Amino acid sequence: MIEQTGRGMLNTHQVIIAGTGPVGLVAALALVQRGVFVLALEAEPGLTHDLRAGSFHPPTVEMLDALGVGAAMHDAGLKVPIWQFRDRLEGVVAEFDLGLLRDETKFPYRLHLEQHRLTPMLLERLKSFPEAEVHFSSAVTGFAQDAEGVTVMVEAGGGPQQFRGDWLIGADGGRSTVRRETGIEFEGYTWPERFLVASTTRELGDHGFAHTAYIADPDRWAAVFKVPDKGPPGLWRIAYPTDPDIPEAEVLTSEEIKRRLEELFPFGGAFPLKYRSTYRVHQRVAKQFRQGRVLLAGDAAHVNNPLGGFGLNGGIHDAVNLAEKLAEVVHQRAGAELLDRYEVQRRTVNVEYVQAQSIRNKRMIEARDPEVRKKNLEEMRQIAAEPERAKAHLLNTSMINSVRRAASI
Repeated sequence: MIEQTGRGMLNTHQVIIAGTGPVGLVAALALVQRGVFVLALEAEPGLTHDLRAGSFHPPTVEMLDALGVGAAMHDAGLKVPIWQFRDRLEGVVAEFDLGLLRDETKFPYRLHLEQHRLTPMLLERLKSFPEAEVHFSSAVTGFAQDAEGVTVMVEAGGGPQQFRGDWLIGADGGRSTVRRETGIEFEGYTWPERFLVASTTRELGDHGFAHTAYIADPDRWAAVFKVPDKGPPGLWRIAYPTDPDIPEAEVLTSEEIKRRLEELFPFGGAFPLKYRSTYRVHQRVAKQFRQGRVLLAGDAAHVNNPLGGFGLNGGIHDAVNLAEKLAEVVHQRAGAELLDRYEVQRRTVNVEYVQAQSIRNKRMIEARDPEVRKKNLEEMRQIAAEPERAKAHLLNTSMINSVRRAASI
């Protein structure tokens, strides 16, 4: 951590946030709605165009609706009440209807909307609050904290700058500068394979695919979901693993992607491609979510594989939980020890639910042993066939139980 201190400088902001991805913007919006003055700093010249995440679970939709962006999300998004578990060779194994959760949530469905469409909605809403200030092209390079606040060092277009605040939130992603500067260990591992995400305008719904589907196979498993596009028919996004020994340039060629899609979808025909990209996937959790006046949220605090759509959702849950508590501390209605509860709540559910379930999902979908695969498929059939078991399963997979578990701590 940088040794320079901020003693003698006036704390001009109550909370400084590093990062204007969905987690940083949600934290900012939840804070300003509670009368907290916020400065959000973003290294990039504008909002980023991340294509990976785009599925919001019911409790996340509830939180975003309470922040005032629910109507805009529904206007632009796609409601998905049904999701499927499939086998690559056998086809549909089980279907789950989130309508079973209608007594548990106002939004008994997933809402599909790419995060690069959500962030402009959040930013536009944030601009309506005089307590909010956002600086782009302002990369946080370090900080120093003392008993009165945090001095944040920033590299901006005009050169190095310093900002002084009472608290600092690191929502600056998996390679978080804020986390690195704290020295907090990022415990876990990286999966060996690269993941490829390809988007096609081919209408997979014509072949029986629900708008969310997981395809099990030892080598050719995939996650499939439909997202809205500027016009019909929308886009189908397919994420699948690639051989780490094959050069990235090769797995990204249209010929190689077409070959893989034909293996996944043997009904033939063309798969017009609109987007493609690869990324590495990690399973890691920060050893601490708080160090003094510095707090971590979202990918800066935890990362996981995408099977189940828990990463972005869990980060938004972090941001809302943290904002509720931090506002109480800023307004001196609670002591700083309340923030220790944020760490205990959110780290616990990340380990117990997000990490455990996303790892279980990956191991189930890629199971190689024939007997294990047979057992897994039969278990999914039985769960889906019994309404009580299906509802219990959905309470877990929709993250309703993880939010309730955090609240109980």
